[in-house]
Amino acid sequence: MLTRDKDIAGLSKRVDEVINKAIENNKIIGTVTLICKDGNFIYKSVAGYADREDKTKMELDSIFRLASVTKPIVSAAALVLVSKKIIGLDDPITKWLPDFQPRLMSGNKPSITIRHLLTHTAGLTYGFLEPEGGGAYKKAGVSDGMDLSGLSLKENLKRLSSAPLLYKPGTNWCYSIAVDVLGAVISKAYEDSLQTLIKTLITDPLKMTNTSFDVIDKQKIVAQYLSCSPIPKRMGDKEVAQVFEGTAGIVFEPARAFDTSAFPSGGSGMNGTAEDFLYFLEELRSGDFLLPKDIKNEITKIQTGNLPLTGWPGRGFGLGFTILKDPKEANTKESIGTWRLGGAYGHSWFVDPIEKLTVVSFTNTAFEGMDGQFTVDLTDAIYG
Repeated sequence: MLTRDKDIAGLSKRVDEVINKAIENNKIIGTVTLICKDGNFIYKSVAGYADREDKTKMELDSIFRLASVTKPIVSAAALVLVSKKIIGLDDPITKWLPDFQPRLMSGNKPSITIRHLLTHTAGLTYGFLEPEGGGAYKKAGVSDGMDLSGLSLKENLKRLSSAPLLYKPGTNWCYSIAVDVLGAVISKAYEDSLQTLIKTLITDPLKMTNTSFDVIDKQKIVAQYLSCSPIPKRMGDKEVAQVFEGTAGIVFEPARAFDTSAFPSGGSGMNGTAEDFLYFLEELRSGDFLLPKDIKNEITKIQTGNLPLTGWPGRGFGLGFTILKDPKEANTKESIGTWRLGGAYGHSWFVDPIEKLTVVSFTNTAFEGMDGQFTVDLTDAIYG
């Protein structure tokens, strides 16, 4: 445990070495990495470039395209509505989206609940996880929420509903576009746009002034890079990159961040700073403003039983992020119960409730900053 000044000094030295090495070896271009212990900052690093070509240095308030870092924010907003009795975890989503009734391969239309969406057990997937060349989602023209599709959210959900479910809801787990559907549900329930809902319930109360669906200050947003050999390449207008070999790959169109007409993707559409997101995580870990204790306990309880999580060995899923079950299987020094997720544009974060530790590391380099060796080395350095 980090209990003494010398422990924290040792941590700072180790983490500095990891970050400096990753930048020197061209693994990442730039990063903002923040660590809190028991509610107090014990480490802040702002390193490398926000824009390599323009030699613009990274700043503490640099804005990042959040990608899946959006998910816990939208999930928390849904849980605020649960706490207010506006929605229920086990309510069928047809209560708000009557036309969203995707079928199983058998032709049956099973009930999908809000809990299924929060836990990625709804039977949905992502187009980027389909086999190389595409599958039902590509055929239907479904947007994963990171491209300039030109679609409305209503049209995207219509297309998504036309594709078959992978399995009966609640019987399996697959990382998915479910939080985009969740965003549509809570918007209907709240009777306002998702942008307004998030601003009213989450970002304004927590003073997350640099976090939103629309980029607040275009001068502060980082340039995007893609891990390549020998050095990361600057993303063009459109890049397709595989998270897993043999899959269709994510369609990255960084300009989506500036398109005010783009539909608000609850799973990947927000932009923000590392500091804002750390404050959000700290509120979930130890605050009492957003959610009552019973809801907070439900968030961090494994909801998926013994279902395996592809890409996340040793972990289960709570209401918005993974929960560590078996550190040995996960090959990590994190404590049992640690929350973790990431973002495809190059972000990783975790909260270790036992150690009262909150870590946010945003980079502008996909996928190294999300799940590359940098994230492994960073975690090892933190725990010593």
